[in-house]
Amino acid sequence: MVIQLKYLCLLALLLSSCAIHEVIEDTEKQRYKSKGTTEATIYDLQSKALFKVHPPKVMPVVAVYGNAFTDQTGQRKSNSEFALFSTAVTQAPSTLLIRALKHAANGKFFRVVERVGLDNLVKERQLIRSAREKFAENDEDKTIQPLLFAGVLLEGAVISYDTNLTSGGAGARLLGIGGSVQYREDTVSISLRMVSVATGEVLLEVTSQKTIFSYGKSNDVFKFFEAGTELIEIEIGSARNESTTIALMKAIESAVLELINLGYDRRFWTHDIEIDKPSCITDDCDDLRG
Repeated sequence: MVIQLKYLCLLALLLSSCAIHEVIEDTEKQRYKSKGTTEATIYDLQSKALFKVHPPKVMPVVAVYGNAFTDQTGQRKSNSEFALFSTAVTQAPSTLLIRALKHAANGKFFRVVERVGLDNLVKERQLIRSAREKFAENDEDKTIQPLLFAGVLLEGAVISYDTNLTSGGAGARLLGIGGSVQYREDTVSISLRMVSVATGEVLLEVTSQKTIFSYGKSNDVFKFFEAGTELIEIEIGSARNESTTIALMKAIESAVLELINLGYDRRFWTHDIEIDKPSCITDDCDDLRG
């Protein structure tokens, strides 16, 4: 009899786990119910929109320095039990920005010049120059092509990482058998601006924000058998946290897409196919090309 009751408790635990899982899925779907899609689909659509954006007539030359796009939140990973010294967001957001720039229009929108590893690039060029000066037979072979300079700089920062903006949960228990679900929403925000190298003027500025969704579920059984002399206690649970880096990547791609659209609106670049017309009508257009 005791064994049968134990099996019944295990069966009830599995059934309650399935019910809680359905509650979690419904909670996630509520976030995008009005759009009739899922977060993964939204990200795919956003990435495809950036990938399929119309390339300009003249590709602007842009530079991203490693110290020009950093984490300024100072946030650490949250932990209720002990202190963590790991940062909440990646310390190399400039790498994600370069990826988004090269992803735009399948790499046909921006000409991105290397500035994050500029020291290594300069050292390698010095080695080439010294080798050519030693072994080249004429003066023309001793020279090396100069580096491409940028017309604009892309700068910005991760400006906020807000935790527990929305949190909650639900649970139920009957005859020692129960389950619960908890959820939490965090947000990460970035700022991105385009600066003219020639004048130092901030030409464009955009901000972007993305939500990070986390949830956890747990089920447990607490039962006494044989007139209270035997006890069975079972606990099971799981948690799912969206990647902060993926959320930051989404925010950066969204900012780059908005920057491109603003540039088209303000005529910093255009996809006009006529050759005898300039690709933009502002005074800073020549600076964009490098």
